[in-house]
Amino acid sequence: MELTQLHYFMSVAKLQHMTMAAKALSISQPALSHAISKLESELGVQLFERNGRNVKLNRYGIMFSKWIEQALQNIEIGKQQIEECSNPDTGVISISYLNILGVDLVPTLVMEYQLNHPRVRFELTQGNLGDIDEHLEQGLSDLMITSKESVMDNHQWIVIRKMPLYIVVPSQHPFADRYTLSLAELSGESFIGLKNNCGLKATILSRFLNTGFMLNSTYDAEDLITVAGFIKVGLGVSVLPKTLGLMLEGLVWIPITDEGWFWEIGMKWRIDRYVSPAAKRFVEYIELLSSQ
Repeated sequence: MELTQLHYFMSVAKLQHMTMAAKALSISQPALSHAISKLESELGVQLFERNGRNVKLNRYGIMFSKWIEQALQNIEIGKQQIEECSNPDTGVISISYLNILGVDLVPTLVMEYQLNHPRVRFELTQGNLGDIDEHLEQGLSDLMITSKESVMDNHQWIVIRKMPLYIVVPSQHPFADRYTLSLAELSGESFIGLKNNCGLKATILSRFLNTGFMLNSTYDAEDLITVAGFIKVGLGVSVLPKTLGLMLEGLVWIPITDEGWFWEIGMKWRIDRYVSPAAKRFVEYIELLSSQ
């Protein structure tokens, strides 16, 4: 059963005349008759009572036409919704992102983009690294805002921001009055680490490998705000980006003297999947921002 056959059927049902329906559909009358006969053969019943060129729905035709009319209406609604959701001016952009980025970066990007594209809507999903990675891989998000270390071969990547990392200590710590620190000076300190589902962990581990030694974590927290809370009460020190949501009272942020200590945040998407025009335009916007 083909969609064209159903359109032909509804046209004949409406006009009740084969020649008039063929003319309205811009096809030959024999071609229309053949399409209707093929549909009836597939259904196993006749749908019309015929009187020459005039036709009239029988009880099977009436029954069938109600469902087909509803089905065709639903198809049109579906086409309209797809158009609205994918249209770069009115569409929906689905983004998943790390929890901590929902405090500042993501709301700012959304707000600034909607200043020039007010009819575009965003579907936003936040979570830990495992959650949002799965969201993207399952096709539930168009785009993902995360750290560079989570990028794989089938992903495209754009840098949004490079955030300096700081050594963070409680205000009562002996290092609290230092203007700068090297990572080597943290040797022997109780260190608040991160569990695997936190997007910053891979960055920190890769940087520590370049220092020639590894710190033993006293605690491994689920997220960055928990790390900040543990530091605040004196349970240890850590390395964090200085971002809203982490700047708790009682924390001291000390610049790192070692080179390369920054957290690269960007946007990625699957290069082997369809990206809607609305999402593509947002990608172009991020590319423009990153080039400035």
